[in-house]
Amino acid sequence: MKRMLLISAMGLFGVALAGIVGFFWVGPSWVEQDKNTFEIATPPPTSTAARDLHESLSIADLHADTLLWARNPLTRADFGHVDVPRLIEGNVALQVYSAVTQVPTGRSYARTEPGTDLILWLGLVQRWPISTWSSRTERALYQARRLAEAAERSDGALTVIRTAADLDTYLARRVQEPNITAGLLAIEGLHALDGRIDNLDRLYEAGYRMMGLAHFFDNEVAGSAHGVEKNGLTQLGERVISRMTELSIIVDLAHASPRAINETLELVTQPVVVSHTGVAGTCPGPRNLTDEQIRRIALNGGVIGIGFFRGAICDIEPSAFARAVRYVADLVGVEHAALGSDFDGSVHTKFDGATPYDTEPSGGGFYRSGDRADYGWQCPARAPPDLTANQLKRRNQFALK
Repeated sequence: MKRMLLISAMGLFGVALAGIVGFFWVGPSWVEQDKNTFEIATPPPTSTAARDLHESLSIADLHADTLLWARNPLTRADFGHVDVPRLIEGNVALQVYSAVTQVPTGRSYARTEPGTDLILWLGLVQRWPISTWSSRTERALYQARRLAEAAERSDGALTVIRTAADLDTYLARRVQEPNITAGLLAIEGLHALDGRIDNLDRLYEAGYRMMGLAHFFDNEVAGSAHGVEKNGLTQLGERVISRMTELSIIVDLAHASPRAINETLELVTQPVVVSHTGVAGTCPGPRNLTDEQIRRIALNGGVIGIGFFRGAICDIEPSAFARAVRYVADLVGVEHAALGSDFDGSVHTKFDGATPYDTEPSGGGFYRSGDRADYGWQCPARAPPDLTANQLKRRNQFALK
């Protein structure tokens, strides 16, 4: 009897152990397949003019959260939005990879408490290092290592941009080798500093060249558009802005509170970006920019990345994206409009990183003839903005040393 009970117990333990191992092995992909979704798996045929235009561009996207997820960024996946093969297929020259280091439960665009931490649990499931369990700085450093290691394994297909010389070399190489792409590291919310300004230099040394002040909640640096108090810059935040300027780190105002945006624009001496957002003129909401904010950012020389997700454009149709881009272009000039997809940011979009932004005839991108007629884009005489790496370099948006 005892022997039978022991055998049964061992069997149950084996089943439980197999279940735990299975969960940690396949659980992360289940989570992401539920969070990062898109509608068009295979793009419809495109017109020759639209395809030629698309292939002539050097496309830059200012925001993707790909490093948050466990899948190999060098391997093409059939879920999620971004990986190197899909970026190359989509003719994306430069992808900004943002590190997410804390996301509260129950978050909303209107008001979010900072207390809880979904990234801790996601990191545990994805077997992140123990050092990341209690430090948001370590989570950012881990995600930076993931991108660096991917570049090392890519046989030259992926380059990490850290300096102006890196950008020059990469752009020259891409003329001869178009089937390559590049990445630039960004931070989504400076709670990633763990309240210590010396961590800013650690993150810079790890490769981060763009940093957002806040994400979904108020932090030690700045208020969030979605926070409880929605404060401006703190004293630490003012010191952080000064140090970012010294290091030529790009300030990202996405998710920042109105007060933080205004106070930052008073302090900065280099152009800012808003990496992924919408505009209140086409999609009212707490995270989207007012006309006054758009004008101030343009006066600073900044760039506004329009998102592909419903919270930014009130839809996922590319015509809604085109409408927001056109709004910025009419208000302050097309040179201030950019792509800010928020791919892999727990969003549902119309397409992924590989799908051409023109999906004529059945309804896709902002090169589609109907969208051009509606929003004034003429192909090829006046194309929608692509925010090329060359344009970024010319306008000193990537103020790399």
